Amino acid sequence: MASAGAFPLPNLQPKHRDLSFRFFFSDFRVHPGPPKPPPSKCPCRDWKFSVRTNAVYTEASHGPAVAPWKEKGNSSSDLDDISILNERIRKELGKREGLRAGNKAVNSTEVEKYIKTVKQQQQLGLQKLKGDNKDKGGIGYKVDPYTLEQGDYVVHKKVGIGRFVAIKYDVSKSSSDPTEYVFIEYADGMAKLPVKQACRMLYRYNLPNETRRPRALSKLNDTSAWERRRVKGKVAVQKMVVDLMELYLHRLKQKRLSYRRTPAMAEFVSQFPYDPTQDQKQAFIDVEKDLTERETPMDRLICGDVGFGKTEVALRAIFIVVSAGKQAMVLAPTIVLAKQHFDVISERFCSYPHISIGLLSRYQKKSEKEEHLSSIKNGDLDIIVGTHALLGNRVVYNNLGLLIVDEEQRFGVKQKEKIASMKTSVDVLTLSATPIPRTLYLALTGFRDASLISTPPPERVPIKTHLSAYNKEKVLSAIKFELDRGGQVFYVLPRIKDLEEVMEFLEKSFSHVTIAIAHGKQYSKQLEETMKMFSLGEIKILICTNIVENGLNIQNANTIIIQEVQQFGLAQLYQLRGRVGRADKEAYAYLFYPDKSLLSEQALERLAAIEEYQDLGQGFQLAERDMGIRGFGSIFGEQQSGDIGNVGVDLFFEMLFESLSKVDEHRVISVSYKDAQFDVNITPRLSSEYISNINNPVELINEAERAAESDIWSLMQFTEQLRRQYGKEPHSMEILLKKLYVRRMAADLGIRRIYASGKKVVMTTNMSKKVFKLMTEAMTSDIHRNSLTFTGAEIMAELLLELPEEQLLNWIFQCLAELYASLPALVKY
Repeated sequence: MASAGAFPLPNLQPKHRDLSFRFFFSDFRVHPGPPKPPPSKCPCRDWKFSVRTNAVYTEASHGPAVAPWKEKGNSSSDLDDISILNERIRKELGKREGLRAGNKAVNSTEVEKYIKTVKQQQQLGLQKLKGDNKDKGGIGYKVDPYTLEQGDYVVHKKVGIGRFVAIKYDVSKSSSDPTEYVFIEYADGMAKLPVKQACRMLYRYNLPNETRRPRALSKLNDTSAWERRRVKGKVAVQKMVVDLMELYLHRLKQKRLSYRRTPAMAEFVSQFPYDPTQDQKQAFIDVEKDLTERETPMDRLICGDVGFGKTEVALRAIFIVVSAGKQAMVLAPTIVLAKQHFDVISERFCSYPHISIGLLSRYQKKSEKEEHLSSIKNGDLDIIVGTHALLGNRVVYNNLGLLIVDEEQRFGVKQKEKIASMKTSVDVLTLSATPIPRTLYLALTGFRDASLISTPPPERVPIKTHLSAYNKEKVLSAIKFELDRGGQVFYVLPRIKDLEEVMEFLEKSFSHVTIAIAHGKQYSKQLEETMKMFSLGEIKILICTNIVENGLNIQNANTIIIQEVQQFGLAQLYQLRGRVGRADKEAYAYLFYPDKSLLSEQALERLAAIEEYQDLGQGFQLAERDMGIRGFGSIFGEQQSGDIGNVGVDLFFEMLFESLSKVDEHRVISVSYKDAQFDVNITPRLSSEYISNINNPVELINEAERAAESDIWSLMQFTEQLRRQYGKEPHSMEILLKKLYVRRMAADLGIRRIYASGKKVVMTTNMSKKVFKLMTEAMTSDIHRNSLTFTGAEIMAELLLELPEEQLLNWIFQCLAELYASLPALVKY
């Protein structure tokens, strides 16, 4: 956000004591000036203005020295119309830098091409990842009524939220034959719906926070409340689509030179000691094409089960980028996994001494870390491996070309945001066995390319999974079986404080065996030494937290025991189970819970899912199941979660996929500010008291006009700076500002002309009827919404009576502000 000083205003010096001015904006003439290096924060200051001002001179008395124009009760803290609009603009655009000043827009031809690409990608993604679904290219979320149980909450598209009672036969008025009906309880009565109709209209009601209880049931006899909730959800869907579109468009606008194919690449590939599977080969081809044939940054998801060869795909991408003189970053969620990646990369690149590799983590000594930071900045390190420390502000890359993200679901919100911000400028490859729901969702909808590695290596066998209540005898028996065949055991718990207790218990039964503890709070050297001894086979039982969740490849460890299994997420359980079964020996996973009666319904479903998906290569299917169980919760932030609560997850997502498939229908084509005419004859008169405190009032007005011509963000900043410097403006200046806001909003909304004819207000526009419908549905003011109609290329408002010019300006300002609130839900290029 620009600083307060982005809009310097004229100095506060007494001038023009006796005059008041009337400014006629129709007389302004605008000429682009030559560019000035360096550019100012405000793009509007790169314009030169020549002004012809018609002024009406009037005598005025000398007023008090300090802000004499302030009217009683009109303090700067009052929430006037402009302040309310500014607050909304700040809220919506503050996080949407693509809509603010200084961002180069694409032209209409490019937009058409991009939108076509998006729709093709979406269809391709759906077909590839969901099979040949013929349901209009989308994914159906409607519920099968026969799967409902009494008390389940459902959503009817037109009526709202109800409670399922039963499916019974009943005789309709029009027929003597009994028909099967779904009975649904609402707040004011019972409804019955033929089963065939219910299949088309009903959705299960789930929420992202794993609860299924709505705030209240809808009413049969008054659907207005439900309609408001549905519209709110629809607008939230549109905003999500636009956010995705803008990220996608911004990435497509970025250009980089494609990488060259070199003979050295073939040599590097030949050093891979295994025969790749067919899926692996395809993933290699996909990534190589992304890097060598495209001129836009790669953003590809490699989804493959644990041990299926995702790392080799990443290594080949690294080689291509580093060979071209750029840096590659490998980001891992834990130091244990980062160290393993460092070792694997170092071994794979040992034949290339000119390629330097470094490991950066929070456990390093200060001097070692400073040396690495300097080497990264100077370009002395080609491959940098580390944890989220790599995302810190102190890490400055010399020429970063590739980001490898392993197990993105393990990173926090801030780290994910930083990763997302990098995706528009560098090539990104994400590796995951169970992609986070957002990642999966993006892949499914075509906003992200995905390669699936679902074929296991020939020697791999499925892991046998046992799920039961905790039993000491079962634990000891499982460990004894593994030790007797010469293997090693992982024993995983969710809390550090429980590790010592388990160690005491196991030492009594296995006193002759080396047992150790590992968790993230240990000193780095201690943790590193423990993991090294376990990998060498010197430690037989490792009692640990989920720090071992990702990437560890210890082929002799083929039994894992997970206690308090209900405390782990589905993706975590799948990853933990993947720590065993890395060789050709049969592996076992024992999942223990305390007492089934204490588990939530969602926890039981998670456990059933992990037991169900035991076959190799089912991480992707498991992630989809996880999405269903958790209601797509981790896709959304707090605000979107509230929006989903209005309609439930299933209906929300059907709206989302429908909106994605029709993205070109929800597009606003703005017009130039110069072409937006406001033909209402109102000429504000600035008082001499106000003018006398401004060094150059003409320049002040010019500044306002330049800000308005730039964009709404610049106009907001100008207004706020004006009020900070001079206090709340007098009424006449407020009218002048409102005229600027009206023209600016009209231009952004695609309205070319606004004029009044008697009791009618007419707005000539290029927007479509569907866009108008979406905007008016989202309006909170019934007065404005009910007065608007759309005919051809005009929006018309029928007022109750002909308003004076000033009141008419206020009405138009408020009406446009209401329409403008929907703008973030529309594609604006």
